[in-house]
Amino acid sequence: MPAFEDEYLDVLQNIEAAIVDAYRNDGELTDYDVDKVLNAVYLEYRAEAQGKTPSSVNLNERTQQVYKRVKTMCEWRLGRTALEIEDGSGRVAPLPKSLEEIMACLKRIRKSVEFWSKEGGRRGYLEFINENIGM
Repeated sequence: MPAFEDEYLDVLQNIEAAIVDAYRNDGELTDYDVDKVLNAVYLEYRAEAQGKTPSSVNLNERTQQVYKRVKTMCEWRLGRTALEIEDGSGRVAPLPKSLEEIMACLKRIRKSVEFWSKEGGRRGYLEFINENIGM
């Protein structure tokens, strides 16, 4: 049986690419900001899965930018939206993932944030993915 990371590598990379994009646009972003956003998105999807209304989360301007990117990527992976190809030649839509799969990916990334923050400080995770995502 493949490891979780192997099975969902494309989804994990998509979400992390959204995070890296936000970090490259705002170098003041911290791992704490990212963790807060990932948790907020996770809680929204959990509420949806339970048929409940999600609680509102107070995000500052910095975290709102990360939130928009992460949420857009998750919605795309859920098959709820399509993304434009950069050259404007069309739209791309992957095979949809379930809410449970997206929630599991968000949890896995939060574990990575926790690990790399302990290893490298307040931007340990962000620096790690910045160096290791080829974009």
